Amino acid sequence: MARADGVLSEVVRALVDVVGDDFLMEVEVGPETALNGALALESIEFVALAERLRHRYGAAVDPVALVAGMDLDQIAGMTVGDLVEHIESRLGSLSGAGSSSEGSALAGSRKSPAEV
Repeated sequence: MARADGVLSEVVRALVDVVGDDFLMEVEVGPETALNGALALESIEFVALAERLRHRYGAAVDPVALVAGMDLDQIAGMTVGDLVEHIESRLGSLSGAGSSSEGSALAGSRKSPAEV
């Protein structure tokens, strides 16, 4: 669980970079926090968040590709936890391919957008 907490911390840190800590001081961010709801993340902010996460974890972690396969209801309901699970899943699949990238020992089970 410590590794998942590390990914969650990185996602929260990236959110602070994107929306600013003044805004996040008013919201307790956890796995159940909705990106579109409680955080009111705009699409351009999501792209900025995705870019920061790709820079941190590598090209295999692509949140934009994650939402590309979702319908509008799924995108609107996306949570911080969904994003963390996606990152863990992608890093876990890299580990299975023998990658030595940082954090590649993480494993997760991410449902495909069609299964959500």
